[in-house]
Amino acid sequence: MSSTNPHPTILRRRQVQERTGLSCSGIYARLDPQKPGYDPTFPRQISLGHGARAVGWLEHEVTSWLEAQVAKSRAARG
Repeated sequence: MSSTNPHPTILRRRQVQERTGLSCSGIYARLDPQKPGYDPTFPRQISLGHGARAVGWLEHEVTSWLEAQVAKSRAARG
């Protein structure tokens, strides 16, 4: 892991939804290269246990993605 944060915060899917404003299907569409909404810059989820179905996202990666979306939006407006 390349994070400089020694104690990273894990966000669960519902928290990612709240932070990004995306629906559950919107999040997973951004992660799936077969979907039209695929976004290769969207943070990848991590497994929260061996064989576990529970996943989470690193907070700093979600925050960085959001900041990049703001920058793109503002640059597009000029």
